[in-house]
Amino acid sequence: MASGGGWDPTSLPIEPGLYLNFVEAAAAAIRGGTRGTVAIPLLKYGAKATAKQFYTVSKEKEAQHLFGATNIASIRLALMGGAKEVLVYTMPTTPAPADYVDMRDAFDSRSFNVFVFDQEAISTEQDLTKVWVERNRTEGKHFAVVFGGTAEEDADPAVGNARSTRLKHDYIANLIVGGKLSGTSYTSAEFAPYMAGLIAGTAINRSITYAQVALDDVNKRLTPTQIRAALTAGSLILVNDGEKVKVVQGLMTSGEKIRVIRARQAIATDITTTAADAYIGKIDNNPDGQAALISAIKAYLERLEASNVIMGPVVALDPEIPSAGDSVFLLISFAHVDSIERIFLTINV
Repeated sequence: MASGGGWDPTSLPIEPGLYLNFVEAAAAAIRGGTRGTVAIPLLKYGAKATAKQFYTVSKEKEAQHLFGATNIASIRLALMGGAKEVLVYTMPTTPAPADYVDMRDAFDSRSFNVFVFDQEAISTEQDLTKVWVERNRTEGKHFAVVFGGTAEEDADPAVGNARSTRLKHDYIANLIVGGKLSGTSYTSAEFAPYMAGLIAGTAINRSITYAQVALDDVNKRLTPTQIRAALTAGSLILVNDGEKVKVVQGLMTSGEKIRVIRARQAIATDITTTAADAYIGKIDNNPDGQAALISAIKAYLERLEASNVIMGPVVALDPEIPSAGDSVFLLISFAHVDSIERIFLTINV
């Protein structure tokens, strides 16, 4: 099975695959894959669904039919946010810690782009989810997670910022502000599925910074000082600018931009899919085969460059490690394209 996980030149993996050294300066991809899937472990559902099963829905009516209209708030919000589809895993009626372990293990074998809980998750499950995200990243599976908090936590942004610090990771976003829509109040955890849908549904060459969200108001209006503190902590925050509610800045808890991380994840995911389909075991490891592989990777990176995802891609054989036998070692570099988010003016009169 192809792997997008890390590799160590002193201890190479033994199973067939095209391995990526997933570092800041190097990644690889060949073609774009399907994006826009949000994964949700659903806590309540009707008799038409069975515990510990997967269901994929792309329309609210489908979700209502399967799970009941009163149980699909998180699914509805994910679709409203822009998700193409929601991959639902039905939790047992009274889930125990072991059931959350089973849930994470079950999602290991499924493809999705963003994971989010149905409602508030206790800190223990948040921490275990962070470990799960990192394990998957190491093993070559790349996805984002969106967390949120309770009403009490939302009332004090410092508490939400502390959660961002505790959950600091390139692949984790932490919403610390909820809101109100059509008379319904949402905590940040309850509104997190909308943000998961927004992240999953936004093109990898676009940012969610200043994106308008479907809220009438926020449940906590932050002061300028609180906004700066939240951004410094890597928190995902919403503000009411007097006309609309919008995302202040698309940040992961590590401080990395969501746009940059999503592009990085897409590239790492795409190469494993295409390598398994078209390259592993199908081309010779000789100059011609190596040139074909390099050409394919470079062509895709150049398409990403044309789409303003990256700049200046370079692909070449690694001169430090010979590509021989059944192994090929490549050096790949590029620069990410970010969005203009701060404009500084000097006006001379």
